[in-house]
Amino acid sequence: MSENSANGVSRFAVELGVAALTGAFGVAVCYGSLDIGAGWTEMGPDAGYFPFYIGLLIVLGSLVNIAQAFLKHRRTGEVFIDAGRAKVVASFLLPLVAFGAVAAWLGLYVGTALYIAATMLFQGRYKWWIALPAGLGVSLVFFVVFEIGFQVPLLKGPVEAWFGIY
Repeated sequence: MSENSANGVSRFAVELGVAALTGAFGVAVCYGSLDIGAGWTEMGPDAGYFPFYIGLLIVLGSLVNIAQAFLKHRRTGEVFIDAGRAKVVASFLLPLVAFGAVAAWLGLYVGTALYIAATMLFQGRYKWWIALPAGLGVSLVFFVVFEIGFQVPLLKGPVEAWFGIY
């Protein structure tokens, strides 16, 4: 059985999707730059001058990627990712998305502790009495390094407020 006969998302579709996303990002950059002024005045460039041309380069690169996708991958039937690999990727991606949601809601330190502990527990198959202290320890190290060492306040939530840490 060849690799191309497996079921999954085609490389052509992924190439087009990524190019469309980057192209939309480039258009958004150009549009935002026009709002703040993308011209050249007697004082020099407006605030949006350089971002506008960066946006244009992003759009141009996306168009080149679309052309390459049509030329190289249109009829190859090459599979970008199959169901087995998608499951592995999802097993790492979904906890990261959950980490982002928890960190935005409860703060970065609580999110980090939960993410480390849950990842060690469910993916690494560690015992809870190893995973939980590891998560709390990593979060504590981050707190000491960023808050005390570098004096850079990071995102905090209600748990830190309960402890009076602000």
